[in-house]
Formats: sequence, C-alpha cells, structure tokens
Amino acid sequence: MTGRKLRRQAKPGAATTAEKQQIGVPFKPRQSGNPAGRTKGARNKLGETFLKALHADFAEHGVTAIQATRTLDPAAYVRVIAGLLPKELKVDGLSDLTDEQLDARIKVLAHALHLSGLTDEPNDVEAAAVSAKAPVR
Repeated sequence: MTGRKLRRQAKPGAATTAEKQQIGVPFKPRQSGNPAGRTKGARNKLGETFLKALHADFAEHGVTAIQATRTLDPAAYVRVIAGLLPKELKVDGLSDLTDEQLDARIKVLAHALHLSGLTDEPNDVEAAAVSAKAPVR
C-alpha cells in the first residue's frame, strides 16, 4: 500500500448526499438484507414457550411463592404489586364536586380502607395513612 487515502467516488449524476454516499445496490422493496435470517414467528414461539413454562410453574408453586415472598422479602412483594398496578388512574367526574363532597368521599374511602379516626384535620389523614402503611408483625 502506498499510504494514500482512498476516497469514495461520488456516483455520477447523484443529486443528494445520501445518493453520493451509497455503496452498492439498495435492497428492493419488501426484500430483506438477510434472506436466510430468522423465520417468521420464531420470536413469538420463544415467548409462547416461556409463558407456557411460567404458567405451569406458577400453577404448581404460585401461591406458596407469593406467601414466601410476602414473609421473607416484603419489599419485593410490594414492588411486584406496584408493578401490576396501572401507572395512572383516571377518575372522571371529580372536577365538578365541591370541597365538601370531596371530603365526604374521602371519609367513605377511609372507612372502607379501615382508616379509623379521621377528622377534618389534614394531619389526621396523613397519620392514618402512615399507620396503614406500617408493617404488621
């Protein structure tokens, strides 16, 4: 080699930079660059096989695994539950309610969640929520 840098030769008549930089012939429409590549549905088959195996294992050990996780690693147990919940909960019709109506709904929900001792004081609501989160031993 002589040490000279090789330059790309621009295609004659190329109008755009992409056309000038293109090396070789582009693929034809609906033609893969690797015709002998992964067959259709191969990835889906792997996912289906995995989900079937997971389902079979869960059917056999699921309840005991959940109980063991809850007892041995409560943080992981809560992470799993939180991961299953929707990221955002849309509640319609609350923007039309008055403050008194919202307070009444909060009290009904607190009663349903067994958060007793709620009054109109914000600190009581926070205290009840914190006590509801405390681990039960």
